[in-house]
Amino acid sequence: MADEEDLLTKVHGLSDLELAAFLCLVNREHCIVSTPPVALNELIEELQLIATKTFGLTCAIVDCSPQTTLEDFASSILIAQSPTATRSGSPLRTRNDSYFYSRAGISPLTAVNAYSPTGPGGAAGSSIANVILARNLDRASKAVQIQVLELLRTRRIFTRTSVQTAPKQFLFVAALAAESGGQAHVTLHLNDYFFIAHWHDPDDGFANLDEAYDKADDAETASTESVVKKSIHEETMAVSEDPLLSEGDIASLAKLSREVQVNVDVLRYQMNIVTYLRMHRAVAGGIEPIATKHLDQLLRCLAPLHSLDFVTPALVHLAIRKIYLHRIRIVHAKQERSMQWGSQQEAIESILEGVGAEDVIEDVINMVAAPL
Repeated sequence: MADEEDLLTKVHGLSDLELAAFLCLVNREHCIVSTPPVALNELIEELQLIATKTFGLTCAIVDCSPQTTLEDFASSILIAQSPTATRSGSPLRTRNDSYFYSRAGISPLTAVNAYSPTGPGGAAGSSIANVILARNLDRASKAVQIQVLELLRTRRIFTRTSVQTAPKQFLFVAALAAESGGQAHVTLHLNDYFFIAHWHDPDDGFANLDEAYDKADDAETASTESVVKKSIHEETMAVSEDPLLSEGDIASLAKLSREVQVNVDVLRYQMNIVTYLRMHRAVAGGIEPIATKHLDQLLRCLAPLHSLDFVTPALVHLAIRKIYLHRIRIVHAKQERSMQWGSQQEAIESILEGVGAEDVIEDVINMVAAPL
């Protein structure tokens, strides 16, 4: 009980970005994080600090553009790893980290370490970073985005010399520039595979980045401006040996989430909201069924964070806003269903003007009656 209270105390002190990353790590899923274009670089630095300081995980940044090739992407997500610096001291644990490792066709007598060409580390002693931040992933070519989808599905990627497998703690964050969360999208199937979406308002600040600059300002009297900038960069890159949230904390919340119960009335309420979202006149193309699975996962994680072992309608409201934000695409006026029965296009355009995914979600939440 004391451990649970300590964990909840830590979680309640997290920022919105830290909480989003924590929920994804608990569920072994991935997310889209967006912010206005002017704040995207600060968002990347904040997420990098969250990975290294809050969770003690290695981090790689991929700058995507239409010119990014598959080889560029594959090389960008790899980090050099010292043979003596491993997260796990157990060779058995390293051997079992990947499902695909056991299927690589290696005989039991073959001597394998983390840096062999067919092992998780690859030939050159490199490995996939625990956290990958893909800046402007929506600008990458369709081929690169499909490669990302394969990485998330199979947790491995092929390079010219090896098969790289993702570590046990693995988080892929698509960091996108958008004026609202509902405008942040990637390729259709990849978009549906992301667990949650979060839009960060720059006015809310960047807690870890601000703290790093404050520490640098305190040391400014003993250093030049160039040295200060270097110290901030080094702090960003260094992986903390004593992170705020450990792998054990992540496992603890995962265990608590498996014990959460969902009442049949609340389950019916969930399904009603999902149905109304799919049938909303402003939604184009419906919503993939995997979203329902993700909704259930998130609800079961949110309950323990509120000291509950059951799901409430209020938690459903929270989860719906995160699960469906990036999945809703607003229909064009010409394709709105009432056009089939003689509606005027000008009237439909006026109705849909300014409507975003956030508006659709709020409309449905207000429309569907919650259980008493």
